[in-house]
Amino acid sequence: MADLYLTPYEDIYSEIKETLLLSRNQAYSAVNFAMVQAYWQIGRIIVEHEQNGNARADYGKAVLQELSSRLTKDFGKGFSVRTLQQMKKFYVMFPNTNALRSQLTWTHYRLLLSVENEQARQWYMDEAIASAWSSRQLERQISTLYYERLLASRDQVPVRAEAVELTAPLSAENFIKDPYVLEFLDLKDYPPCGSLIWNRH
Repeated sequence: MADLYLTPYEDIYSEIKETLLLSRNQAYSAVNFAMVQAYWQIGRIIVEHEQNGNARADYGKAVLQELSSRLTKDFGKGFSVRTLQQMKKFYVMFPNTNALRSQLTWTHYRLLLSVENEQARQWYMDEAIASAWSSRQLERQISTLYYERLLASRDQVPVRAEAVELTAPLSAENFIKDPYVLEFLDLKDYPPCGSLIWNRH
C-alpha cells in the first residue's frame, strides 16, 4: 500500500533527486579543480623562487623543509617535503595552466607524474578522461604498461580487451572521503562527511 501511495510523487522525487545529484557533481568538480589549480600554483611559486639564483640543492632542500613545517602547522599534514616536490614536478610537467583538466583529480595527476615519456603521459591523460578512469584504474593501466603494450602489439584487440573494465563516475560520497580532499578543505578533524553533507536518509 505504501508503494502505491507514493506512486503519484515519483516524477517529483525523480526531478529532485536529479537536481541534488547534479549539484553534488558540480560541487565535486569545483573543489577538485580548485585543489589542482592551487597545487599547480604552489609548484610555480617554488620553482620560480628557485630559479631566481637560489637553486642550490642544499638551499632548496632547506626551503622545502621549512615550507613543509609551516604549511603543515597551518594547513594540515598534506604538505610533506615529498608532496611539495610533487607540486614542483607538476608545474614543470604541466607548465600551461590552461591545459589542466577539471575531469582529473590531484591523485590522477600524481600518478601521471610517474610517466616520464611525454607522449605516453599525454595518452594516459586523454584516455583517463575519455574512459572516465578512476585514479585506481589509471594506476593499474600505468603499472601494467598499457600504452607501451599497445604500441608493441600487432594485434591491439586482446590488449584493449584485457584493459576494459566496468567504470563508473566517482561518487560524491567516495570523493568527500578522499584524504587529499579532506586535508585541502580542512575537514580532517570533522565526523565522517557522509553523515553531515551527503546523508541520503
